[in-house]
This record gives sequence, C-alpha cells and structure tokens, in this order.
Amino acid sequence: DCSRKSFLHAPSSLPSNITGLDLSFNSLVIPHHGTLLMHFPSLRSLNLSSNALLALGPAVFSSLGALRLLDLSSCSITYLHADAFKGLGNLHTLLLRNNSLQELEVPFFLPLKALFHLDLQHNALVSVDALSLQLMEAVPQVRLEGNPWVCDCTVYPLQQWLQHRQAVQVTCASPPGLRGREVAALDSQDLGCQMKQRFPREVSTAQQITTTHSNTTTLPTGKGGRSWPYLVGFLLAAIGISILIALAAKCKLFHKNFASYRHRPLPETSSIGGSPMEDGSGWDRGSSGQEASKSNAMPGVADLQPEDDDGFIEDNYIQPSEQLP
Repeated sequence: DCSRKSFLHAPSSLPSNITGLDLSFNSLVIPHHGTLLMHFPSLRSLNLSSNALLALGPAVFSSLGALRLLDLSSCSITYLHADAFKGLGNLHTLLLRNNSLQELEVPFFLPLKALFHLDLQHNALVSVDALSLQLMEAVPQVRLEGNPWVCDCTVYPLQQWLQHRQAVQVTCASPPGLRGREVAALDSQDLGCQMKQRFPREVSTAQQITTTHSNTTTLPTGKGGRSWPYLVGFLLAAIGISILIALAAKCKLFHKNFASYRHRPLPETSSIGGSPMEDGSGWDRGSSGQEASKSNAMPGVADLQPEDDDGFIEDNYIQPSEQLP
C-alpha cells in the first residue's frame, strides 16, 4: 500500500515479485515514451486512481503482461492512445470511471482479449460508434451510466445495443425534451430520424448502420444507399434497348422502301380492240354502238396514239365481240 505518499515514481525499494500495488492519490508522472513499472512483471493488481495522469501514451503498460485488474479512476484522463493497453492480454477488469473521455478509440479494445468488466461511468461520452459497440459486445459487464449522451440519430446504435443487453439507467442529457429519459426506451420517432436498418446482434462492421437525419444522411459505408447503381444500370439498359428497337425498325423500313423501288415496267403490247385513251369517263352510253364500229373500222388509229408506259395494264377495255347494241 503506497497510497497518499506524494510519489512521483514508484519506489524502487519494492520487491520485484509483488502481485498487488496501490499507488492511488499520488502525483505519478506517466512517461510519454517507455513503460510504467517495468520492474514488476508479476503484478496482478494495480491501483493508479486519483493521479493526474491526463493522457496515456502507447504501450505504457506493456511490461505488465500478468495484470488482471487496472484501476485508472479519477485520473482526469482526456485521451487514450490506440495502443495504450498493448500487452494486457490477461486483463480482466478495467476501471476508467470519473475521467474526461469524450470518445473511444476503437483499436484500444483490441489487445484486451480477456476483458470481463469495463467501467466507463461518469466520463464525457456523448456517443459511441458501432464498431466500438461491436467490440464491447464481447465484454460481459460494461458500465456507461453518468455520461452526457446526446439522444439524436447518432445514439441509435447505442440504443439498440442497450436494448439487446437489457441495460438500464443509461439516460439522455440532451436535447432538453429527452433529458432524463432512458436511452434503451427510446424509438426512432423520439430520436427524430428515419432508421434504414436495425442494429444486428453481431455486427460485422460499422458500415451496417444507416441513419438519415433531416437533410443529412450518415452512411458509415453501409449497404444502405447502394440502390443508385441499379437505377443507373436500369436506365442504361432501357436506353440501349430503345436504340436497338429503333435501329431494327429503321432497317425494316429501309428494306421495305428499297424493295418497292425494284420494279420494272411490263413489256409493251399492242392494244387490241381499244386505245389507252379509252376509259369509262369518256364513254357515252347513248352512242356506244357507233364508237365501237369506228374502233373496228380504223384499227390503226389506236396504234398511232402514244401508249402510257407506266407499267400498268388497264382492264376496262371492251372486246370487239362485246359491242353494245
């Protein structure tokens, strides 16, 4: 028990095989580079609470591989380096209550494979990202009470996580209309946003949560919002099909018109029993007999008239044997 001794460093006179050390309420200086208490590799319990540590550098506890309990409560910690707990693969309990943490760096959870109890009460956390919640899913006991949670769309992953764990007493600090309300009891209408996807029990990545808040859409590279490539593909396919149909119709019309011009006039034949000038419009019913006799008397007159070589044959002429009386 070395608490309340105004130590700046751990006393060097301690035996190296000690398993428990209480250095609370001192003035310890955390090295920016290097490790803390590197001469005590057998430590299983370390209490550093109520020291003004402010920030934890990378791998500051890496020499304490046997550590099971680490108490960093009330140390005014504002920042945790991503590798702050590197080497603590056997840590069972981590106490970070009564600090000033505003956010959680996701990688700092990764070395804590054996973590069972995590205490984050009474910090300055306003939200937690989905990937941090996923990693905390493997921690049986997590305490989040006393943080100033902002209950808008950003708290939706936390709300779903709390509902899954049946956690209570995690309440909203803002907005004023939701102050004091339990986060787990809120719904999408209370949060004022439209949810695109529910928070799954086992989240593979932080990209699976999509929320839309007023005119802002937050897409942590999720699956939501991938419909526009299908729309573009559909439009391109429709345009391509329309062009193909138009080309096919045009080609068909071209062949039709081309075939209509491939005609030849019929061979010229002598008009027998009538002339091309004869048609039904100039035929007088009253004098039909006289006209027919004139046509028989002068067969050469019709031959002298120019024939219409438009390729059509008139079939309204009268044979000499069909002369009208």
